[in-house]
Amino acid sequence: MRYAPRKVYIKESSGYVELSYTDFCRRRQADQSYMDKLFIPVQGCLLEVVREQYTDFYRDKERWRYLKKLDTSHKLLSLEGFTDSEGKVLDFIVDEAVDVAETVVHTVMVDRLKAALPLLSGSEQTLINAIFFEELSEREVGLRLGVTQSVVNKRKAKILAKLRKIIENKI
Repeated sequence: MRYAPRKVYIKESSGYVELSYTDFCRRRQADQSYMDKLFIPVQGCLLEVVREQYTDFYRDKERWRYLKKLDTSHKLLSLEGFTDSEGKVLDFIVDEAVDVAETVVHTVMVDRLKAALPLLSGSEQTLINAIFFEELSEREVGLRLGVTQSVVNKRKAKILAKLRKIIENKI
């Protein structure tokens, strides 16, 4: 350790005994059996462990050191390190699938469509609402209105053409 630990925890028959580091050093000088004990650092303290725990701890520590060295040599960055003041991970990778211009055009067209819909007659609005907002099939709309699916399809085509003209005239 680069610094003296705050406390040292030693295994005894009933559990762990807490010692100051100076007491531990005195005991180690007085009793040679302390030289065979194995310790791992935990939150600024030393904790006595069995050989298997000691080996696992330092194996993992060495592995992380090796991986960090590889990351540095390959100039890898961890995205987990980029957080804002509140600790939230920053999303700075641009989503290339999103086209901003296309999104703006879509938003404008939706706004124009919303303004054009009230200009339709009541029956035209009912048909458009059933097909596009209630997501009913033309056949289901036909059954509801008491007409065939082909009639609904023709009315829909006429209404969409009418909406297209209204929208184009507002440009």
